[in-house]
Amino acid sequence: MPSFKYRSYQQELLDGNAIPFEAIRQNMAELDTINHLLGGHRITLKGVQLLVANHTKQNWNIVEIGCGGGDNLRVIKKWAAKNHIDVTLAGIDINKECVEYAKQNVANQGIQFLVSDYRDVQFDQKPDIIFSSLFSHHFKDDELVDQLKWMNANSQKGFFINDLQRHPVAYYSIKLLTQLFSKSYLVKNDAPISVMRGFHKEEWRRLLKKAGLHNVLCRWEWAFRWLIICSI
Repeated sequence: MPSFKYRSYQQELLDGNAIPFEAIRQNMAELDTINHLLGGHRITLKGVQLLVANHTKQNWNIVEIGCGGGDNLRVIKKWAAKNHIDVTLAGIDINKECVEYAKQNVANQGIQFLVSDYRDVQFDQKPDIIFSSLFSHHFKDDELVDQLKWMNANSQKGFFINDLQRHPVAYYSIKLLTQLFSKSYLVKNDAPISVMRGFHKEEWRRLLKKAGLHNVLCRWEWAFRWLIICSI
């Protein structure tokens, strides 16, 4: 039985090189389904809504780092249209295959994508909101402190993070569900590892403190997620 006391740093297959596009496509499609069924997209929307609620402006520039297949940006676009909010959306991902899939996945919706390490991006104008979903757990703690500082320094109104809680129920549930229903070898391998790379609340508090960030909202969300919100 694995220990849930400390974060795992076992590498996920998705973080490797030379993954065939078809494998990426299957992985991204299944992650979209998982996020839809287990409330991941709902949590991302909640992050946007809570930051937008603090301001009266109707024109928002929102950037996702580690955007993967672009599903979160598609969901935000739909929500914004329904609520008559003007949004400019962009996604950044270091994996060119993920970006290629994202461009196909959200074609003709006016969402921009960039292949890059987010740390190398220089904005002509800082986005209002920067966010990530299921991205932070890919990094070690010292890298995460730098990531928090970067998100804070490069956003005008604030940033948020949607990521996993490290919990035995989450681990064994996703392990069983993916073995039963997934057709992606990436999802079957990486989903349980992702949980083991997830966080306890006190870990987030420690990381935020090291990054010099205070008065940050850290709330638990179903199913086994953390929503971290920093309003500037």
